[in-house]
Amino acid sequence: MATADSSDSAPASADAAETARLTELLYDELRRIAAGYLRAEAPGHTLQPTALVHEAFLRLSTRHVQWQNRTHFLAIAANTMRRILVDHARRRSAAKRDGGVLVTMDDIGDDTGRDDRAMDLLALDDALVRLANLDPRTARVVELRFFGGLGVEETASTLGISPASVKRDWSFARAWLGRELGGERESS
Repeated sequence: MATADSSDSAPASADAAETARLTELLYDELRRIAAGYLRAEAPGHTLQPTALVHEAFLRLSTRHVQWQNRTHFLAIAANTMRRILVDHARRRSAAKRDGGVLVTMDDIGDDTGRDDRAMDLLALDDALVRLANLDPRTARVVELRFFGGLGVEETASTLGISPASVKRDWSFARAWLGRELGGERESS
């Protein structure tokens, strides 16, 4: 007769095995996402793309998630990487006051123009928390597009909304984040 402990460990073991399989299959894409995050970092950052992917894998392997598809896995993995970087930035910032991690509005922007004003990753994370309180779906669009590296169609599919809704949310989020982070965005 199976005990509660053994029945609980079987699904966890299966979840970890599936996470490991997906990580292996999508490793190059995960490294691309991690490299994109780290390009926005200040020079001399202690994390490298491989270390970021491995840390994300360790965190994901302890979660009990039934992966719906590739996009779902990448979105959760990207969000996990975001959390790792934010945690890392908080520790660094606590160690030295000016140690913020910088990203640019162009990183949040689209392909219509450049805006290289830098902002602190911690400030961006705080702004996203505030945005999620106002409009959870729009905050999720930012997470999927910016942190997950998903396109409009993939984001729409993941959220079960139309591509036009993703574009509207994305435009609103860029303007709102620009205002919240102290920069005034020009309309594109």
